[in-house]
Amino acid sequence: MFSKILIANRGEIAERIIRACKEMGIATVAVYSTADSQTLATALADEAVCIGPPPAGESYLNEKNIISAALLTGAQAIHPGYGFLSENAGFAMMCRKNGIVFIGPDPDTMQCLENKAFVKKIMKDAGLRVIEGTGVLKNETEAEAEAKRIGYPVMLKACAGGGGRGIYIVRSPEELSRIFPVASAEARAAFSDGTLYIEKYVYPARHIEVQILADEQRNVICLGERDCSIQKRHQKLIEESPSPAVTDKMRAELFAAVTAAVGSIGYVGAGTLEFLLDTEGNFWFMEMNIRLQVEHGVTEILTRTDLVKWQIRTAAGIPLGMKQEDISIKGTALECRINAKATGALKSLHVPGGPFVRFDTCLAEGVNVTSYYDPLVGKLIVWSGTREEAIRKMRVALCELVIDGVETNIAEQLEIIGDAKFVKGDYNCSFMGDR
Repeated sequence: MFSKILIANRGEIAERIIRACKEMGIATVAVYSTADSQTLATALADEAVCIGPPPAGESYLNEKNIISAALLTGAQAIHPGYGFLSENAGFAMMCRKNGIVFIGPDPDTMQCLENKAFVKKIMKDAGLRVIEGTGVLKNETEAEAEAKRIGYPVMLKACAGGGGRGIYIVRSPEELSRIFPVASAEARAAFSDGTLYIEKYVYPARHIEVQILADEQRNVICLGERDCSIQKRHQKLIEESPSPAVTDKMRAELFAAVTAAVGSIGYVGAGTLEFLLDTEGNFWFMEMNIRLQVEHGVTEILTRTDLVKWQIRTAAGIPLGMKQEDISIKGTALECRINAKATGALKSLHVPGGPFVRFDTCLAEGVNVTSYYDPLVGKLIVWSGTREEAIRKMRVALCELVIDGVETNIAEQLEIIGDAKFVKGDYNCSFMGDR
């Protein structure tokens, strides 16, 4: 097991990883930009190293500075969290060359999974329906030809994407010409990778994702599915598990195919396979996220499994030691993402309490919310024995949550969970419409 881990991230996920490491008796190193010098992560970690100015490209995406910080502090491994460098095979290879373990899949696996065509073939061979699409597009001219072949509307997506960035619905050649450079620039700024690919647009549909854990011995388990259909401009707002649209039979068949597919590629660590569920009950595979998801806490509170600790253990070569039948899915877990709508300093914070209520946040009194990074400031997660009770529990928790000094979307979240369609579980990716 590792004795010291560097966390190559910021905000609530950096704090989440630091806490898991402390519980495992592992020393931690936080890295931070000058804008984050007074954040809670720098205070919680055993050591903290400044890696650059506020822009992510000069700090949290600065591979050389992060590696230097790890070598300087004697960190044996780097946990990338989500976003930033978490799916960057080049960075994982740089870690390997410097004798540092990248907590995630190995660089060779990452490079294979970067090839969208390869991943889709694997999933198709495993029995999953695969959305028609392309590999990495060379340029805008190729994009125009492929969009014409597939047929409009299409989805234009960032190859290194995550968090809804670099994703656009394109309905015509004119829109493609206008959007292509915008999407590429957005992806480059967020992930240091401006490459794009195209998929057929499946509509109407629900966004369903399956959380997996896998070890070096090729043991694979599925820890339930999450329904992530409540989205605004492709940014997830609410996640729940299990999905009210997935039956036990559908779930069993999906998990069997996912387990076979993941096992066949020798994947190690935590990962998520994302699908669109159409009105006929068909799951269409979109992509595999080879990292921890923002919404991992939904699965943790539902299955009582610490995904961050298991990421660390599997990266250290420790086998899972559990089977699919050991995973119990009971009740319903809900997560509301709390986003800042403006910048400013937090004046006061009151976090809701009670059984099975969890608030993962980077907020603390006096902390400055800046415009440099993602507006996510917290994730409010609840569990209850039934979906109806979970919705009521979430309503109470949202009403109790007080964030003074920074405007947030708490009121919008209350409106969503009170909507009749949401309460019935009768919703899809178009739920938010033009709100």
